[in-house]
Amino acid sequence: MLPNVGGGELIILLIVLLLLFGAKRIPELARGLDTGIREFRRGASGEKDEVRERDKEGGKTLGDETDHGNGVHEESVRAKEEDDRAERQP
Repeated sequence: MLPNVGGGELIILLIVLLLLFGAKRIPELARGLDTGIREFRRGASGEKDEVRERDKEGGKTLGDETDHGNGVHEESVRAKEEDDRAERQP
């Protein structure tokens, strides 16, 4: 994982973290980091699932979605239009 890092360096690092953040704050930071990693993985796997579902349903291929005149994907344009509409609504 970390090249050339021994046990002594890790102990010094943990002591510095303890001094900087305190014993009460470190578990909170670890939980927040864990939650962020989980959300990232869930989002990444969710995108993969959406692509697989679209492929199974006979979705368009990349060549069908691309507007060759300006190189913009049709889905990207639709998503931007939906975002613009959502911002305009009160």
